[in-house]
Amino acid sequence: MAEKKEIGNIKLQIPAGQANPSPPVGPALGQKGLNIMDFCNKFNDKTKGFEKGMPIPVVITAYADRSFDFITKTPPVSFLILKKVNLKKGSQTPGKEVVKKISADQIKEIAEVKREDLNLPIESICKMIEGTARSMGIEVI
Repeated sequence: MAEKKEIGNIKLQIPAGQANPSPPVGPALGQKGLNIMDFCNKFNDKTKGFEKGMPIPVVITAYADRSFDFITKTPPVSFLILKKVNLKKGSQTPGKEVVKKISADQIKEIAEVKREDLNLPIESICKMIEGTARSMGIEVI
């Protein structure tokens, strides 16, 4: 079988189990001529085990024959931090106002989740997560 000709990649962030043809999914897939409902059904099936509404980054590879493949990634670090410390959103003035504290153990737990997407040592991932937490007004203890 000949290898499919790749015509592009589409990167989106879609809530788990909630893909539908409305923007941003519909227009992004429509530009490449892909079957939007087919993608929505496959994505929703693959993410039905996740918490409803959890943002899931997805990379869709479009092929010339109008077929596609997609890879789901782990949720963004900021979402995982907010979930771990039980907050709705970070500080309005990070650096001046501390809205919550996060422990090194909690950061390590988040790093373990993100490890499958990042090909880095766990210590490096922890440092990145600490930086994100500080930029959200969350103190690392």
